[in-house]
Amino acid sequence: MSGNITFTMIKPKAIAKGYMGKIIDQIITGGFTIKALKYTCLSKEEAMEFYAVHKERPFYNDLTGFMSSGPIVAAILEKENAVQAYRDYIGATNPSDAEEGTIRKLYGTDIQANAVHGSDSDENAVIESSFYFSERERV
Repeated sequence: MSGNITFTMIKPKAIAKGYMGKIIDQIITGGFTIKALKYTCLSKEEAMEFYAVHKERPFYNDLTGFMSSGPIVAAILEKENAVQAYRDYIGATNPSDAEEGTIRKLYGTDIQANAVHGSDSDENAVIESSFYFSERERV
């Protein structure tokens, strides 16, 4: 059964390049409702905890270093079949493989600095949302 929420982060490089507002506008234009939104920074330890699922992967240290290198925007989004709808909307992980018009194609730089994170399952959407937001912070 698919869920109605997903989690996203606008990554540090996209923030630094001034794409935050454009990406948020594109998310809304895509029919997603923002249920929670936070402009924040991750410490290296928090990034390591959030991406612990990748701990054994060779890119883990670079990923957590990158994600703690500057501000991010974390958000919970709502839409029917939200996880798959958002993954389709943002495009392939590698921006060079992403379809034209997707967020990663428009604003991503490379596979790591691909502009946004998107949950990969309904279960992870709940876990990731809870990492950043209390129930009180959600509308």
